[in-house]
Amino acid sequence: MISADLNIILPEIVLAVFALLGLLAAVYTNKDGAAGVLVWLTAALMVLLAGWVAMSGDGSTNIAFHGMFIDDGFARFAKVAILLSAAAVLVMSKSYMSLRGLLRFEYPMLVALAVVGMMMMVSAGDLMALYMGLELQSLALYVVASLRRDSVKSTEAGLKYFVLGALSSGLLLYGASLVYGYAGTTLFAGIITTAQTGGASLGLLFGLVFLISGLAFKVSAVPFHMWTPDVYEGAPTPIAAFFATAPKMAAMALFARVMHDAFGQIVSDWSQIVALLSLLSMFLGGVAAIGQTNIKRLMAFSSIAHMGYALMGLAAGTAFGVQAMLVYMAIYVTMNLGTFAFILLMQKDGAPITDITSLHMYVKAAPGRALAMLVLLFSLAGVPPMLGFFGKFYVLRAAYDAGMTWLAVAGVIASVIGAYYYLRIVFYMYFGEERSESLDNQNGGVLTVVLMASALIMVVGVANMFGVESMAAAAAASLVN
Repeated sequence: MISADLNIILPEIVLAVFALLGLLAAVYTNKDGAAGVLVWLTAALMVLLAGWVAMSGDGSTNIAFHGMFIDDGFARFAKVAILLSAAAVLVMSKSYMSLRGLLRFEYPMLVALAVVGMMMMVSAGDLMALYMGLELQSLALYVVASLRRDSVKSTEAGLKYFVLGALSSGLLLYGASLVYGYAGTTLFAGIITTAQTGGASLGLLFGLVFLISGLAFKVSAVPFHMWTPDVYEGAPTPIAAFFATAPKMAAMALFARVMHDAFGQIVSDWSQIVALLSLLSMFLGGVAAIGQTNIKRLMAFSSIAHMGYALMGLAAGTAFGVQAMLVYMAIYVTMNLGTFAFILLMQKDGAPITDITSLHMYVKAAPGRALAMLVLLFSLAGVPPMLGFFGKFYVLRAAYDAGMTWLAVAGVIASVIGAYYYLRIVFYMYFGEERSESLDNQNGGVLTVVLMASALIMVVGVANMFGVESMAAAAAASLVN
């Protein structure tokens, strides 16, 4: 029995053991030399594990440790996205971190441990397993957020994230204790049975609200978004890129897992709460981003707005809603990888630049990169025929099909508002004032490849979305029975 359980969680075990061995190896060897090697090894292992997880998917659902760990199509879809995005960020970050003396051996190992936590989160079938995965991810992220120890902003970012993260963990734990008290079990399967047979008692609903509050913090949904702009701005840019991709996918998948696996019988009780979070996030993220001149802060508010759109799919409470959310998140992660690759290329005399006004007439210095960024910004804004448009179309349709026409209309309005701050960057790049000093046009290497590949996916992916649509449908069907 134990051997069967261990076989189910083998990818998580492999990555966790690798992280521990990597820490030991770095301690007993040349630490500076080990860091660069560890980055490549960690990224390579994550890609291999993503392939392993994807190939192991035969449509079956495997349960381990008496229901605490669920390996189904939904979890596998999320894990592949998490592993690939984390690997891409590691590869993107190597030169940036190395040039600024931030490439320590702890960095790839902390990212690996955070990814183990994320993999645990999306497969959680129990409130205790959920918390274990969430905290493993969070503790690693607290450290990487403040990795630049000689920077006041980076230290502040880590501290703010830690304090507010502790608050969200408290809310989550309080909600979990209430749910346990009224359901008599921490297993999602037991909670959903209690809700089905006994109905949703007032205590259970209170517990649900606190759980949603804790989870909303992790996806940076309004009104639990306050940490996002400061952390994105203060953390090193590659770390901000990591925050914007893998953890968002993990948190959104966990949100869907809890709502459908534990509270799937009382959809009407939580869908309105999630719909409100979606509405607030879309509008606050869109409006607050308008006044931003720091591109990292702008991307933070953009992230808040995009999580609002993803929550729209979840609020629908249907299998198609979950499918729409997964498709949206897959597209969102790809767009963000390319966008942050461009931000990492924004340098002047080797120093990172984050002011969007520095992009005036960038098209003259680097027309290829400017075009790729234009495609990504149009996709982020949801301009057809870019892939981002179809992501938004999916979640809007899910909300409409679920009878939430008001939310779909609000989503369209918020999308129009959000288009302004994306198109403003395009305006600077193509029609801004010509300046004598422009950004460096250095050979970006890996960053240029990621930027171009991401932009190409936004255009070519319109044909069949590379099969993501059908994979998301299968994943959603395994979660929502």
